[in-house]
Amino acid sequence: MYDQEVAIENVMQRIHNESFEKWVDNFSKNLPNIWKENSAKKLKQDKKNKNSAIVIGRGPSLKKNNHLKILADSDYSGSIICTDGILKDVLNAGVTPNKFKKIFVVTIDPHEKISKFYDDKIIDEFGENIEGIFTTITDPTTVERARNAGIKINWIHSLFDLDKGKKSFNYISSLMVRAKNHNEGLPAIQTGGNVGTSAWFIGWRILHCQTIALIGINHSWEETDPIELIMKHGVVGKEIDIDKDSPEFQRLFPKMYNPELKKNFILDPLFQFYRKGLIEFIQRSPTYLTTINATEGGSIFGDRILSMPFNQFLKREVENRNSFNIIERS
Repeated sequence: MYDQEVAIENVMQRIHNESFEKWVDNFSKNLPNIWKENSAKKLKQDKKNKNSAIVIGRGPSLKKNNHLKILADSDYSGSIICTDGILKDVLNAGVTPNKFKKIFVVTIDPHEKISKFYDDKIIDEFGENIEGIFTTITDPTTVERARNAGIKINWIHSLFDLDKGKKSFNYISSLMVRAKNHNEGLPAIQTGGNVGTSAWFIGWRILHCQTIALIGINHSWEETDPIELIMKHGVVGKEIDIDKDSPEFQRLFPKMYNPELKKNFILDPLFQFYRKGLIEFIQRSPTYLTTINATEGGSIFGDRILSMPFNQFLKREVENRNSFNIIERS
């Protein structure tokens, strides 16, 4: 009997296995800089301050709902965690360190193509006031481009084979990192296979936030999106009939109803994998952590996920901050 969820996980595992040599090569080239530069542990915040964060992805709802403009015009004072591909758009929208003092950018992808996300004059302008969080297997040219822009480099491990124990690359690389300067090692996170989920994990485990809002994290397609666009992202290791009404398409690209938005969306195989991982992580997180989907689109809903418009989240955060300040002064 065909189990699509298992099949997708097997394909993702095969892709990871095929990339293993690239990961080892990247790590070996990064190691001298890892020893010299900061562990992301230094970014931790005091939990008593009831910290909050906004995670920003590249999903279409970000532009559709004008969320970057709304954020730029707000008085939000928490952490802003950008996925690498959206950083230049965030800065161009006016969400800069001149007004927002805690801006972070996250990269987990090991491929050289990610360096283009840092190759922009506006990143050169504001880079020195941005904290970058990079996995030890990030392509060295990507880290170097960020470093040249003035972005502060902070290192983490991404977990992918720790289940293999002392024979795992995660275990061996962690020993090598601790051999010099980082006696306590680096923090390690689950990535869920994508930078958006990684950014959520960083908000919780590294920045110690108690509230994390998501914008631009759709992990799905609209029913009206062109099939060519869906297929370009969604086919993982298999050719299928491109007829949107075919049984094969409907099996691999199922529709799901979002009760919060009262509309259907389409999941491609990758988004099925990403969605499942993020939702499971949220549901297993401690009860003190509140995750808010303020994307106003997409597929992230369920237990432990509070949905609300982005404007409402920002208003709530300002009110909470003012109340906290009053209590602190009392």
